[in-house]
Amino acid sequence: MPCTCEKIDLGLMDGVLQKYAGVTGSLITILQKTQDIYGYLPRECLEKIAEATKIPPAKVVGVATFYTQFRFEPVGKYLIMLCQGTACHVNGSLRIEQAIEEELSISDLQTTKDGLFTLKNVACLGCCSLSPVMMINGDAYGSLTPDKAKKIIRELREASK
Repeated sequence: MPCTCEKIDLGLMDGVLQKYAGVTGSLITILQKTQDIYGYLPRECLEKIAEATKIPPAKVVGVATFYTQFRFEPVGKYLIMLCQGTACHVNGSLRIEQAIEEELSISDLQTTKDGLFTLKNVACLGCCSLSPVMMINGDAYGSLTPDKAKKIIRELREASK
């Protein structure tokens, strides 16, 4: 896992570790709450979780890397999850992906230089009736066209100024 090369305030996660101290089966919850705090799972946090829970570091990392919900790099202010499931694929998700990449000058799993947007292709968002669909910070945008996707991104960029 790459070093973020920034100083992480590990004290921010003390409350989580205290709350779940000794609670069997709480590793995933601890990882989720830690990611909620930092926006991703810094390597230093994984080490602290292993130490605090007495779970071997390899197991903590193994669990964190197994589930796609966990991130190991910071993401932009707006996390764009673009569905690539069957319904979305059939209805043009690749064209939507190309439009987003063109608009933002990034590709899958990259973040814009200004830190505003991260693009992540996902297997399915469970919104097949809205296909093609993307989710941005939990809000679903469906029946997308390339132009509609670009317009949404432009509006979010403008709102961030």
